[in-house]
Amino acid sequence: MVRLNIYSRLGMPPDQTFDTSHKFVTSPFLRYPTSLAMLRTIISLYTLVTLLVTLIWNAVRLHDASSYFSYFTYLTYTGLCAYYFASTTQTIAYALRWRRLGTGAGYPLQRWPKILQALHVLLHATIVTFPILVTIVYWALLSGPATFEDTFTSWSNLSVHAFNTAFALIEIFLTNSPPPPWLALPITVVLLICYLGVAYITHDTQGFYTYSFLDPKKQGGKLAAYIIGIAVAQIVIFSVMRGLIVLRERWAVRNERVLSASVAQQGGLGRSTGNIEDDWEEVESPTTPKKVEQV
Repeated sequence: MVRLNIYSRLGMPPDQTFDTSHKFVTSPFLRYPTSLAMLRTIISLYTLVTLLVTLIWNAVRLHDASSYFSYFTYLTYTGLCAYYFASTTQTIAYALRWRRLGTGAGYPLQRWPKILQALHVLLHATIVTFPILVTIVYWALLSGPATFEDTFTSWSNLSVHAFNTAFALIEIFLTNSPPPPWLALPITVVLLICYLGVAYITHDTQGFYTYSFLDPKKQGGKLAAYIIGIAVAQIVIFSVMRGLIVLRERWAVRNERVLSASVAQQGGLGRSTGNIEDDWEEVESPTTPKKVEQV
């Protein structure tokens, strides 16, 4: 009986260093990692400020902050903030080493336990899909005249229901981050199912539904359709976003914008050859075994 290796299914074979090509901390468009570090720093700070300001506003002005994290919107935005802070830290560390070692630089996550690497991969899978799901559901089902009622409401709604997708697309198109593994798809669907528990616990403890379409009395038979529809939407979004990332990877290969895994591993013990144009490789096909071809 073949033993299932979850780490291998998440793209982390036990006999290989995590992210040898430094995809999580580089960009196909930003030549220097310091530029990507700055971009991620700006986004991480903006998302943190948005969370703090909206939470304080709910507590001070609306006197209703107890249910703040009962909303899927704010939970996913917190995940987005957490990912950008984590990736910012790793990218800054990589950029500082890159200035001394060139392409041979590494970053701390590569040396951390595999459980933390796996969690980073799964967090990445959520931030390239959940924000898009939130945006679609909000503007299709929940938005209304109150969306742009005043300046603060307009800013907060745009931040958590529109800019969130923009930040996800930045990660998808402007970084070399690899496509999320297929194992992450059922995990993200399970997380959505778990959120149903949060929503109904909130109703039992605080007496309201976080989202009106989850009310079984009002929706009746439509409730099951909404739940299944959102699950199907997540599957479609995951597949489409993964496909876009694969296409971006292939574009990066053709234009020699992906650091060679072999060069990265060898350079980790010494200095780069100094010729960045020679340090690129072809990425793996999503349907074929991993193979390194030096350009």
